[in-house]
Amino acid sequence: MFTSKKLKKQKNIKHFFFSRKKGFSRGIYKSLNCGLGSKDSKFKIKKNLNFVFKKLKIKEKNLKLMYQTHSNKVSVITKKNLGKKRFDSDAMITTLKGIGIGVLTADCVPILLYENKKKIVGCIHAGWRGAFLGIIENTIKKFSKINPNSKIIACVGPCIGKKNYEVDLKFYKKLTSQSKSNKIYFSAGRINKKLFDLRKFVCDKLKKLNVEIDNLKYDTFQDKNNFFSYRRSKKLKELDFGRNISAIVLI
Repeated sequence: MFTSKKLKKQKNIKHFFFSRKKGFSRGIYKSLNCGLGSKDSKFKIKKNLNFVFKKLKIKEKNLKLMYQTHSNKVSVITKKNLGKKRFDSDAMITTLKGIGIGVLTADCVPILLYENKKKIVGCIHAGWRGAFLGIIENTIKKFSKINPNSKIIACVGPCIGKKNYEVDLKFYKKLTSQSKSNKIYFSAGRINKKLFDLRKFVCDKLKKLNVEIDNLKYDTFQDKNNFFSYRRSKKLKELDFGRNISAIVLI
């Protein structure tokens, strides 16, 4: 498990970026696979999630997850929709105590956020597509609706590193057609390929929104002992891949 130094200083929250260790799954899912959409044993996934509940010190029903589709949709968790376990979005925020919100990743960027004055927590699933479509900006707007003077701390968690994130020229043209300044996130790769810096792309968006950033600079592709990775599994021709979970809760 990994934590943010900046978030850890805040007394009103508990958070973790969980590694793949200390779970019950086996084989390619070894061991803390929390991906409900994976082909792993549902019984073992449930046991893995029970470990997460215990670490966050919350009840099973109080961990909210998402049907992540690389969208720019943000869910606000309130007493009115508290009965739902999973939300159709790629980010969530809440001011409710004891309600954990989590994001599943396997190379994309998990972001955990906290605003101290109004006691708001948030989580974002930021792949390149969601970040391109504005998931980060939309999440900060939701914070600002609750507190227009929000001073937000965000921890950018483990994700795929630039040297392992090879993309094609179609991808490069898509991002640079949105803004020529996006060229700074690319460097030369193999023939007709580029290397993309997803972490910097995400961090720069947060900086522009005046968000205070903490960075957990772990490469999910590189660090096979601690993290699941979609791209690594694909390279190894594995049939599926596990998902890491990152979560935050107001206490």
